[in-house]
Amino acid sequence: MADQGETISREEINTETQTAEDETTHSEMNEDALTEETHKSFKDLGVTEVLCEACDQLGWKKPTKIQVEAIPVALEGRDVIGLAETGSGKTGAFALPILQSLLTSAQRLHSLILTPTRELAFQISEQFEALGSSIGVKTAVVVGGIDMMSQSLVLAKKPHIIIATPGRLIDHLENTKGFNLRALKYLVMDEADRILNMDFESEVDKILKVIPRERRTFLFSATMTKKVQKLQRAALRDPVKCAVSTKYATVDKLQQYYIFIPSKYKDCYLVSILNELAGNSFMVFCSTCNNTQRVALLLRNLGITAIPLHGQMSQNKRLGALNKFKSKSRSVLLATDVASRGLDIPHVDCVINFDIPTHSKDYIHRVGRTARAGRSGKSITFVTQYDVELFQRIETLIGKKLPAFPTQEEEVMMLMERVSEAQRFARIEMKENGEKRKRAQPREEGGDDEEQSSGVRKKVRGGSFRGGRGGTSKRGR
Repeated sequence: MADQGETISREEINTETQTAEDETTHSEMNEDALTEETHKSFKDLGVTEVLCEACDQLGWKKPTKIQVEAIPVALEGRDVIGLAETGSGKTGAFALPILQSLLTSAQRLHSLILTPTRELAFQISEQFEALGSSIGVKTAVVVGGIDMMSQSLVLAKKPHIIIATPGRLIDHLENTKGFNLRALKYLVMDEADRILNMDFESEVDKILKVIPRERRTFLFSATMTKKVQKLQRAALRDPVKCAVSTKYATVDKLQQYYIFIPSKYKDCYLVSILNELAGNSFMVFCSTCNNTQRVALLLRNLGITAIPLHGQMSQNKRLGALNKFKSKSRSVLLATDVASRGLDIPHVDCVINFDIPTHSKDYIHRVGRTARAGRSGKSITFVTQYDVELFQRIETLIGKKLPAFPTQEEEVMMLMERVSEAQRFARIEMKENGEKRKRAQPREEGGDDEEQSSGVRKKVRGGSFRGGRGGTSKRGR
């Protein structure tokens, strides 16, 4: 066990880390040098020919800033701390060095990538498979919500790369016979701040104890919290810090707005905005699973193609919801913060903070779902009489005063009657779905995205909104 060794050397590592940061903090490069750097190609960074071709096929023409800084350092065999804003290409920054290492010395159970959410794990797996398809890389996704037995069978085949959430990985390390990570060469902690905020600290400690100390470790995070610094001292040796945004920032091409409204009219204003910006795709963030479900039903009652994504849905439903939104068969994805990190859905045009985030840093992650990889996007935050202080904290954090989003109050209030009726139907459906769950009839489990859950949709007066592609006509019984 590496536990004692880990503890003894923390002091030394701390000192080394400080020195390494002083010597190698790449974020202190001047602007000209950085611009020059970003014109490099993957080949210039030392990426091998076969992987350069894979990048080309994926449409990655030029490396992003974090890739320019992190890849050469990682290829030298150094530990890396990568600090970069969300949507900056972090996955490529650790995937390419790992695949290149696999090319030189192919080995089963070579790398472990820890992520905070299941959706992010699947997304990282897709990127590894896309980049490594020509070299035959095998990956395994080990997350909760999926049968352990089938995961054990996949692990028994000893894949090259395991992408896991910490809790389920511990279950397998403790209960799956013959499975261990004693030969591991690379450990990556993606969205490390979120892993630790979700109270996975004890699981991460357990994992660190059962993997070799002689390994390469990459720690990627959008924000450097005290917990991440503590983890960095315990898990990394003489790391190089690659930071491309030192202060908390949102992307330049993101247009950010707020709307100050009374709490009771939030639903009305949401419907009004979805209607006004019809034709775009939206991610709407709510604070609870219950509210996510309620608003999804409300919007569907008005003929807007909305789909919920939250932690109380089964894993298959969560992936199904994500795929429907990605394939554009749904124009509105309503989500809790389970979807605020790392998910790359290229076509999100607008992010709406229906409920303001309690933690200001979550605001950056939420609005980071749009305006990704150089595209433009819009974000609108609903601020009620109860949210003023939280909103001021967000403005302080990002160092900007946000403009108000222009709305016509009279027009919004004209929707009141229809929205009230849809609210009433949504409440009835929520109650019905709750009772169905209590009765636990597996056949009726479709409440999360059931298009025709109780036949009330036809009763909402005035037909469907422009925002709902296909409207109510598709919802025939």
